[in-house]
Amino acid sequence: MFFNTLTYDEPVFRPPSEAYSLILQPTIGCSWNRCAFCEMYTSKKFSVKNEEELFSEIDMAANHYPKTRKVFLADGNAMVLSVDKLMRILNHLNDKFKSLSRISAYAIPKDLQNKSVDELKLLRDAGLKLIYVGIETGDDGLLQKINKGETAAGTISSMQKANKAGIKSSVMIINGLGGRLNSRQHAENSAKVINAIQPEFLSTLVLSFPYGVEHFKQRFDGEFQELNLLELLKEQHAFISNLNLKNTIFRSDHASNYLALKGILNRDKQTLLNQLQSAMEAPDLANLRQEWERGL
Repeated sequence: MFFNTLTYDEPVFRPPSEAYSLILQPTIGCSWNRCAFCEMYTSKKFSVKNEEELFSEIDMAANHYPKTRKVFLADGNAMVLSVDKLMRILNHLNDKFKSLSRISAYAIPKDLQNKSVDELKLLRDAGLKLIYVGIETGDDGLLQKINKGETAAGTISSMQKANKAGIKSSVMIINGLGGRLNSRQHAENSAKVINAIQPEFLSTLVLSFPYGVEHFKQRFDGEFQELNLLELLKEQHAFISNLNLKNTIFRSDHASNYLALKGILNRDKQTLLNQLQSAMEAPDLANLRQEWERGL
């Protein structure tokens, strides 16, 4: 939408819900960029864009698209920036876009550790209303194996801080991340973390191997056996079974998922479990149905 006026350091990634947002890159790449499962920013070296250049891009976009309502701050974790720098960016956006209703960004839990609740409230009041966080798993052993650089307790603490500040969160868990040996603990401990966080949005996707399974195994510290379709469905069933949520919008409709699931948890919990049970009893049919729905 905005490629005629802005120059991006590609590749650029954004959540599906930001398809019609103005995408800005106050940061390039990911400040961590060491996760075993992730290849998104391996072609980039992390850097912070010059503020004068960024503000010039905002001014240019405002001239072309003055009615912009949503802005997404890329790349991998723009929330790593200091509160002062983020506030300058948010204030400039608000000054230039009078119809702005939401600013959002990718974040990793450690980005929030050194920001107080009061500081996060300042960001929220300036329009930062939503953060997207890849939690991946709630199991400490698995977090260490995939070199996530986080702990379950640290993730909970950081996300609860954002919640207290009024910043909504959209979090993601990766189905199949721990392989066969870690499947049960991955499902159960991930549910524990999600229960403690109570996010507004929750999604799951299936572990993918853009450079092949063997490449992932080389980066995975420990034995890894890829889950088959039935095992993935069982893990998803175990994960949802252990969730105890008040009002979380759940989506498992990423292209990697074999079975599209949508609902509000816990309201639709049993319906989702029934869908998974039916798929588990006939996984081949579930797979074929998904392919048909995708038009393959």
